[in-house]
Amino acid sequence: MHKTSSRLLALLSLLQTHRDWSGEDLAERLDITSRTVRRDIDRLRELGYRITTVKGPAGGYRLEAGTHMPPMLFDDGQAVALAVALQTAAAGTTIAEDAVRALATLRQVMPSRLRHRIDLLRVTAVQPPTTRDAPQVDTQVLLDVGRAIRAREELRFDHALGRGGSSGSTRRVQPHHLVTWRNRWYLVAWDLDREDWRTFRVDRIRPRTPTGPRFAPRELPGGSVSAFITSRFRGNDGITTDWPCQGEVILRIPAADVAPFAQDGIVEELGPRHCRLTLGSWSWTGLAATIGRFDADVEVIGPPQLATAFADLAARYARAASPAP
Repeated sequence: MHKTSSRLLALLSLLQTHRDWSGEDLAERLDITSRTVRRDIDRLRELGYRITTVKGPAGGYRLEAGTHMPPMLFDDGQAVALAVALQTAAAGTTIAEDAVRALATLRQVMPSRLRHRIDLLRVTAVQPPTTRDAPQVDTQVLLDVGRAIRAREELRFDHALGRGGSSGSTRRVQPHHLVTWRNRWYLVAWDLDREDWRTFRVDRIRPRTPTGPRFAPRELPGGSVSAFITSRFRGNDGITTDWPCQGEVILRIPAADVAPFAQDGIVEELGPRHCRLTLGSWSWTGLAATIGRFDADVEVIGPPQLATAFADLAARYARAASPAP
């Protein structure tokens, strides 16, 4: 019985790789006869797995999605990865409560050796202070938007303005991707009325029904969702991920004191007490202000716009420091 159970688990593991298997290939991989493969396939079907027979010269089998959730098989690495992912999702996300329940269910059925590994990998996902008060997204809205994306159907929705949910406008878009950026959900879509790409906060979306006609997806600028979103949130055109404004300075401070706070900047050590910093921002004034946070003398290497921004800030700060008449 133990040999049969182990064989069934090995067979199920092969079928879960999402490819068609011929009976001969399965028999060879498991070192059994084709007749035994057929019997084991029937046993898995009795357990609730939908395994269809693939037509063809050699015949074969394919594991399909079912109408209910049958027992699933994870190897040790997959089980640990799933548990860590659920712990991360359980911190302030839209699906936090479901993630906690799923993690408890998974841990309950784990063998003791895996439970011990999970207990050693207790993860607490700490939300950045700026996003702790981020509004939660209605799971049904995510499902409705995701369904329209998958079906490639135009989507109409009411889009609120601002945190208070003040009335905004009705938008008509071709939805393309749901993304998360700094713990907020966004919809990337082609706005049909404005004839341009837009990103919408999903917590401000209220979908209307029914959805519109099907559409042929457009090519997203930048070549990938990651590149497009990074570019847009850096104030760029959606094609390049570079900051619109990028400058280079020398700071009279050790590189080790700069690197932890340079974010995506490049820090080069020039000596024990000075370093070169290359950094970007959405504006020259913003870049100068960011560099000014470091408690050090600054030498501008370039470009000239950065030096001008420092001069403008210096004059502004001097006025702020002067006593009022």
